[in-house]
Amino acid sequence: MHSGGHVNAGYRRLFDHDCLTFGAGFPLTGTNRSQPDIDAELRLAKHAEAVGFDGLWARDVPTYWPKFGDAGQTFDTWPWLSHVAAHTDEIALGTSSVVLTLRHPLHVAKSAATVDQLSDGRLVLGIASGDRDPEYPAFDVDPDDRGQLFRESVDAVRTVWREDFPELEGQWGSLEGDLDVVPEPTTETIPLLPTGHARQSKEWIAEHGDGWLFYHLPERTLESYLHDWRDRAGEKPFAIAVRVELADDRTAEPEPLHLGFRAGVEWFRDYFGRLEELSLDHAIIGIQNDDREAALSTFADEIIDQL
Repeated sequence: MHSGGHVNAGYRRLFDHDCLTFGAGFPLTGTNRSQPDIDAELRLAKHAEAVGFDGLWARDVPTYWPKFGDAGQTFDTWPWLSHVAAHTDEIALGTSSVVLTLRHPLHVAKSAATVDQLSDGRLVLGIASGDRDPEYPAFDVDPDDRGQLFRESVDAVRTVWREDFPELEGQWGSLEGDLDVVPEPTTETIPLLPTGHARQSKEWIAEHGDGWLFYHLPERTLESYLHDWRDRAGEKPFAIAVRVELADDRTAEPEPLHLGFRAGVEWFRDYFGRLEELSLDHAIIGIQNDDREAALSTFADEIIDQL
């Protein structure tokens, strides 16, 4: 539906369908304020792939800010996804999302292409402008420059992936044509999905993104966003993240969680069925149940397999 020869295996895994696909977000164990158990994370990652999830998504949180209360999966995005790639087979590996404003674009280009090669093309890059105020002075970045830095980084990584010995410059520095960045990704470009508004206009995101990654939205708001996105971007995919806690009662009505719901599987099946009808392409699920393995299995059996 969305693919061509220029998109990699991860993008095809997530979006080459006429149906809603599902990913799971790290940390799968729910440990986001201290170091998660590596063996448990990998076991759950392999389990998610086995039961039918199409993506595994890693966060990019350079520093831990206790007030924000979230260190992501703790481990740096690139080595973590390389490690996950070595322990899985075909599931897409996504970032949700790499903070381009706090990373040098040449490092991003090299690291992402490396993970893409090591995973046989399974990498899809959510990209963001950042949202944790104390991080900007730590990296000597003016928060007011985020929009421009984000655009310059997108242009830089695209250019060094597509061209040999390119000439380009930005606030990050300049390439004069005497240097190249290797390795190349498995395809012409690794798919880039801006996250939220990333300090950009909707027109810019529709033109320059390979899709749009967004936070959980109320259904009516999501419907409006999707309608507007289709007008601007055509068939480019739209994905959201949703926190899910499965109630013991299959018929339980929804209770709001931060960025999601607690409800029975029957309500969730209807809910995601409605989102599929709205033309949502992918949902990143953050399971909140204590028994994560059982909840992943139940979600796959009762929702993914039934839609």
